Formats: sequence, structure tokens, C-alpha cells
Amino acid sequence: MAKYTLDPERYDLDDIYAYTDTDDERLQLLNDPHIVQYRTKTIKSGNVLECEIYPIWNTHKSTVRARKEKTSRETQKRLNAKNATKNLIRLINTNFTDDDIWGTVTYSTAKLPPSIESAQREMAKYFRRLKYYAERHNLPPLKYVYVTEFDDDEEKGKKRVHHHFVTNFPNRDVAEKLWRNGARTQTRRLQADENGYEGMARYISKDPRGTKRYVASKNLEKPQITIADCKFTRNKVNRLVGEKLDRRATFEKMYSGYEMLKFNAKTSVYVSGAYIYVKMARRAQKGGKQREIHRE
Repeated sequence: MAKYTLDPERYDLDDIYAYTDTDDERLQLLNDPHIVQYRTKTIKSGNVLECEIYPIWNTHKSTVRARKEKTSRETQKRLNAKNATKNLIRLINTNFTDDDIWGTVTYSTAKLPPSIESAQREMAKYFRRLKYYAERHNLPPLKYVYVTEFDDDEEKGKKRVHHHFVTNFPNRDVAEKLWRNGARTQTRRLQADENGYEGMARYISKDPRGTKRYVASKNLEKPQITIADCKFTRNKVNRLVGEKLDRRATFEKMYSGYEMLKFNAKTSVYVSGAYIYVKMARRAQKGGKQREIHRE
């Protein structure tokens, strides 16, 4: 039997399922007999676990309207930006800890790079200096990720260029000293909360004008992603959406060692079934520092 689904990497399910419907329509959409099961995508990045649950149909017709309505160029642009930010958050959560640093480096007027490419070359030189220092002082292999903001307004005669970066280079003073392009250089220690480093990652990627959203060293680990098609039936999802099943107990039992921070369930007039997003945080180790949890 053929199976069809909408992959969250190719379709913005938050967008597709963001439309309201009446109670009768919602019930009909949830009980679409063409929904044969639900796919569960689990993403582990550092101490954060995310879970995306979305339907699998036995007919292409159940996805036709969503595909037709949601494939505009602007929609694709928004999805690409959203995926890039999501991937950056997960990459940082996976590879960095509170022992690491993040910072911002800028340029003096005399050293402003003429193009994005030249700005990125300056960052490549910077990380080569950090890497050389790390090797000479027996420090761990250098890891990093950075975002460039390049704003060249010819009409106003203004140019603003700066970089935000995250790295495991341990010495803030040396990191600041090795930036040789003048102006301000500011670093600080990473500080995780229950969402890991999401807040910081969103801040540094908020407006990367005219360039790739981030550049990362090749030695970064990827988040752990698993996909299963047997965890949730249509009935079980319907009970979760209708709050006839204890949401917290369900997911904390499924993912032992984690506690639920967020549960979001949506239905849509564009497509049948439901889209569920769950975010969880790893419980503090016994005897370790107790983390304050903010649930939504």
C-alpha cells in the first residue's frame, strides 16, 4: 500500500496547520479514514528533545490541497529561513556547553570589508588564528559556528558589517585579542536554560542580510534524529488532541529522563489529521544542579 505524508523539512506544518476550523470540521478531519498511522520524528540536541508527529495517508488526495496552497515562492523563502534557524539552534545545542563562549566582532571604518565574501574570508582568517593557538597550547580541536550581518545601504552611504560566533575556544581574552580588524570585540560565556541555547541562537541569526544564515566548522556533530511509524495510531493522536489522554504522562513515559516543556496540537482546513509538536528537557542528574522549568 502506497503511503503519503508531508515532511516538516519540505512543508511548514506550523503554517499549514495554522488555520482554524469548526468543531464538526475538526472532528471530521481527525477521523479521516485515509490516515493509516502517524509518523514520529524525534530530534535530540544536547539536553533538548523535540518531537514532531504528523499523519501518513494511503492516498495522495489528502495532501493535494496543502501542496497546492503552500508552494508559493514567498512561502518557500520563509520555510528555508525557518529551517536554517531551527538547524542552527539544534547544532549549537548539540555541540556546545556552558564552558564555551559566544561573541560579536565588528570592523573599524578603515577595515570595513567591501563584500560579504571578503567579510567571510576575514572570519576564516580569524578562526585559523584561534585554531593555531589551540594547537600550540594543547587545547581541544577548535569548533565554531558563525553568522555574518552585512548591510550596505548605498543610498544612505552606510555600511554595517559584523559577525556573531559560538566556539569552544576557552580563553575569552585571547579570543578578543586575536580579532585584528579593530572596533568592538565582545565575548561572554554560554549560559543554557531549559531550551538550551535557543534564545542566543535566535538572536545571532535574526537578520543575516544577503548571505548564508550560518557557517560551521566541519567537525560539528549532527543532532540525533530518529523516525518511527509505529508510536502513534490515529486514535491515540485524537485522544491527545482532545485531551482525553494525559499528555505529560504519555510523553514523559515514552522519553524516560525528560520532562515536557511544551505541547502544541493543530488541525487545519487544508489537510486532514493533526500536527503535534512537543519539546522536552533532560532532567537534572541526581545530585546535580536543579533546573527551573518553565512550561507552556
